Amino acid sequence: MAATAKRATGNRILVVGATGRFAGLVVPELARRGAIVRALVRDQSNIGLAQSLGAQEVAVGDLRDRQSLDTALQGVDGVFHIGPAFAPDEAAMGTAMVEASVRAGVSKFVFSSVIQPTNTRLKNHAAKIPVEDTLYSSNLEYTVLHPANFMQNIHAAWPGVVERGVFSEPFPRTARVARVDYRDVAEVAAIALTEDRLAYATLELCADGRHNREEIAGMMTSALGRPIEAGEIGFHEWAAPARARYTEHQLGLLAKVYEHYAAVGLGGNSLSLRAALGREPRSLRAFIEGLATAAAPHPRLQA
Repeated sequence: MAATAKRATGNRILVVGATGRFAGLVVPELARRGAIVRALVRDQSNIGLAQSLGAQEVAVGDLRDRQSLDTALQGVDGVFHIGPAFAPDEAAMGTAMVEASVRAGVSKFVFSSVIQPTNTRLKNHAAKIPVEDTLYSSNLEYTVLHPANFMQNIHAAWPGVVERGVFSEPFPRTARVARVDYRDVAEVAAIALTEDRLAYATLELCADGRHNREEIAGMMTSALGRPIEAGEIGFHEWAAPARARYTEHQLGLLAKVYEHYAAVGLGGNSLSLRAALGREPRSLRAFIEGLATAAAPHPRLQA
């Protein structure tokens, strides 16, 4: 019998960080494809949220606790892993998850890495290399994803754009940065975990274009129907709202990323994403139009 591209539904997939901003987008994509999603969460208070996203099962565990990983992986066919941003032991946690998956007899492993992990001048990029190396040296059927800067970062800035009419990031307005809608990344991850055609692929994932902030402000102006200015802001002022979530060391790593953007921008190509999805990737313009539509007041019903 010839092999088919799709696997039978009902595969049990463990999603790391299933209630987070990004892995949380993978859960419904897997559920839509008939997978049994087991969410890995650190806190029992997140169980309800994981279930609301489509997780049928929830495991409470810690990436730093080997026993909890072994328990969470019992009966699992595939794993989606994305590491905690800028965590000092991100590489160790990712490597531990790969090793635990091997012990558990997992078949498929999808790692959401980062674009250009071999850019070792950026420590948060380089932290992905040991995880990828462990995958490539394992017997797992892996798919490694290299997404560009997430469009969802613009979503986080959107309330300020609407309120002040300015879109600012801590690098020059003329810097060109490759971006991707993480919903597309989530879809690729779900395809990789429920089909066979992306097995052993390492995929750079970017939308079309490398837009600078002046162009993005133009898109916002068009979407909102009023002028939006492309602003500039210092890193420390920009990062002030995030200081409660990150240590000074983590903020320093993030500052290095934006220094890189200031110097050379961020490259990326949409070919792999288009091929993996079998359609055009979501565009930045469409993403911004979606933000504007979601924020628009609903017209009152006529009596």
